[in-house]
Amino acid sequence: MNRRTMIGNLVKGGVAAVAAPAFARVAASAAMVNRGAYRLFAGSDKSYSSRAVDLVQRSIVVDMLAPLWISPSITQKMLSNPENFKAEDFAPYKNSGISVFHCSIGIGGPDAYVDCLKYFSAYNSVLARHDGWFQRVDTPARFDGIKSSGKVGLLLGLQDSDHFRKPDDVDFFYGLGQRVSQLTYNSRNLIGNGSTERRDEGLSDFGVAIVERMNKVGMAVDVSHSGDRTTLDAFEVSKQPVLITHSNCRALNAGHVRCKTDEAIKAMAAKGGVMGITEVRMFVSAKEPTTVDSMLDHFDYVAKLVGVEHLGIGSDIDLLGYDAMPPEELKQLKAGYKNSYGFRDKVDLDGYNFAKRPLDLAEGLIRRNYSDTNIELILGGNFRRVLKQIWMV
Repeated sequence: MNRRTMIGNLVKGGVAAVAAPAFARVAASAAMVNRGAYRLFAGSDKSYSSRAVDLVQRSIVVDMLAPLWISPSITQKMLSNPENFKAEDFAPYKNSGISVFHCSIGIGGPDAYVDCLKYFSAYNSVLARHDGWFQRVDTPARFDGIKSSGKVGLLLGLQDSDHFRKPDDVDFFYGLGQRVSQLTYNSRNLIGNGSTERRDEGLSDFGVAIVERMNKVGMAVDVSHSGDRTTLDAFEVSKQPVLITHSNCRALNAGHVRCKTDEAIKAMAAKGGVMGITEVRMFVSAKEPTTVDSMLDHFDYVAKLVGVEHLGIGSDIDLLGYDAMPPEELKQLKAGYKNSYGFRDKVDLDGYNFAKRPLDLAEGLIRRNYSDTNIELILGGNFRRVLKQIWMV
């Protein structure tokens, strides 16, 4: 049972849902521990430079793969009833520094259509119940206004497109608020092939029709988990930019199926897309130690290969991290994937604060000599630009 199956089973059970992000003006109340550095969070001795704090505060930070929870038991508790989500549960998302969470999961199989109806219905009901906290980000105007609204933004998407039985279903789910759809998860569907399939014949004729309809209605095409041929076909067929919301560079992690080739990254950039870099250990590096700097190497690689305007964040992790999951749940999750995923004992990066990751990332990019303008693009400006372009149709 993989993560998609575990979360999908919760959807089958008729769950409700919840969302998240935003960053309060913390610097004014933070303790200055030395000139130009601030200790922002109670119970932590870690300090951040005033430059990093200011960059996060003024940016609309977009994480293009940010599940609210990766623990099935926590998910079940929180999604079973919107009333279970309290102010104290909301606070970590509000204070994380993330303005917009693309809280996307994979729902596939023969019941995908009905399961996805339940999924979007649940999220929309929670958004309605907690409209003082959350806002659905589904138009350019809502993207622009999320920071000033004081709310946290939720971008509705899915990591599979099995629920599209025919092109008209794209229109229907767009009406329910879906704005991003990954063409395939790891396995094959009627659209194309996933990254762990033995063979990849690329997009089917049906897949071409689905991409064309997504272009027409203004739904973003995502190929993060898609196989190499399917990925390249999507760039070729789509008339709109195609996203790699959460992946890494195969040149830095040779042979890993969830990483993208240079050919794919160049095709993404040529189409005007953006690639989000993940923070999952085995996607970042096959070598130990696997640290924040190992992840930053992927940012540098994409920036040098195609330009910083094609870079963003796609963490693929919640605010706690995989290693904080109950041990039995983590064991089940690992067992649900093929050996090509390369799970190791530890899944999270060394030395990274997942609950405050925009600050840690900003500090890392400062160390790598990125300009303020380029850091703002990476933190969210690039994904915001390309999504607004796609949605404008």
